[in-house]
Amino acid sequence: MGIILWLIVGGVVGWLASMVMRTDAQQGIVLNVVVGIVGAFIGGLLFGGSINAGLTLYTFISSLVGAIILLAIVNLVRRGAVR
Repeated sequence: MGIILWLIVGGVVGWLASMVMRTDAQQGIVLNVVVGIVGAFIGGLLFGGSINAGLTLYTFISSLVGAIILLAIVNLVRRGAVR
């Protein structure tokens, strides 16, 4: 059941982060899920919230912030500037 939660939350978080960073047109659903899962990992490292412990507002927000940080780093590497 944990992997299904990771995929669903990862997809939603990745999609929301791509909307915030205006990269939604460049990404598909698979990349949104990947960005969301990696963003959740980054958010968990930075803020100490883990989706495995349970889905709360805090873990969702920390995952979203982690995904936005990930997309900002990718934009920096790709274009040389954050959008």
